[in-house]
Amino acid sequence: MSFLIRPARHDELASIRDLLVETWHDTYDAIYGAERVTAITNEWHALDRLVRALGRQSHAFLVAEASDGTLLATASATLGNDGLVTLARLYVRPGCQGRGLGTAMLRACETWFPQGRLMRLEIETKNARARAFYAKRGFAELPDHSQSSEHQNIFCEKAIGSARFCR
Repeated sequence: MSFLIRPARHDELASIRDLLVETWHDTYDAIYGAERVTAITNEWHALDRLVRALGRQSHAFLVAEASDGTLLATASATLGNDGLVTLARLYVRPGCQGRGLGTAMLRACETWFPQGRLMRLEIETKNARARAFYAKRGFAELPDHSQSSEHQNIFCEKAIGSARFCR
């Protein structure tokens, strides 16, 4: 599959939102129910929130684009002052999963910040596909969990950049 990973543009935020809504329903309807997923995506992936994400400092907001211009995946990560890169979002369109896009997007986020030393993310405990995906790519699940109104998330992290070689 041929694709280009690049920064997201303002004129494609509606398409990114559509990709997020499609992927969230595919991933989370069985966990939360379609009605709740719609409510979550309406809040978390509202266009005004996506607009704000474009302009944030020390933030990567990336898309994978097919040669025909179709958006296939999106990812979002932020660098903290301590070298911690927080992966906030990585979603691949359901029909495109299993073809290397997720791995490529993850690598792009890891390398976007050369000064990054550690990458951390949260995964819904019941999202077995995501847990397996990140484990296969070197992320370790931490003993701490976060709580939200919906669920309990698992924190995962791994060394990135030059920190990978200093263990």
